[in-house]
Amino acid sequence: MSRRQAREVALQTLFQLDMNPAENGAVVADARQAAMDVAMATMDDGEKLGRKDMAFLSELVNGTEDNRKEIDELISGASKDWKLHRMAGVDRNITRMAVYELKFADEKLTPNIVINEAVELAKKYGSDDSSRFVNGILGAITRL
Repeated sequence: MSRRQAREVALQTLFQLDMNPAENGAVVADARQAAMDVAMATMDDGEKLGRKDMAFLSELVNGTEDNRKEIDELISGASKDWKLHRMAGVDRNITRMAVYELKFADEKLTPNIVINEAVELAKKYGSDDSSRFVNGILGAITRL
């Protein structure tokens, strides 16, 4: 499985966590793992996550969730016309994951790679306007 496929599973996981947040701190790790398990169950039978991809998936989900407050502040600052809670859930979570990769991840990828991956996810899972929206927000964040 590729990193792109791991990002797809991470997006599905983050979307689930966004729609069904865990309130109790002790339950957060279990909720994250359960959401990842459900997202992985939706994958094609022939696809399996390798050890490296599984670690990448876990890093994306946990890193995005652990830094969510700061990530949401960056997104809110870059999206003057859209309140975070009014954004489409898919767009919001694609953008969160990409901001994590841009600003918080240990492995530093060039912004073009991160933005391209996010735009491709938006084309696949979002609305007709999602890719332009995600691209605009991430472009503004890279200029901060």
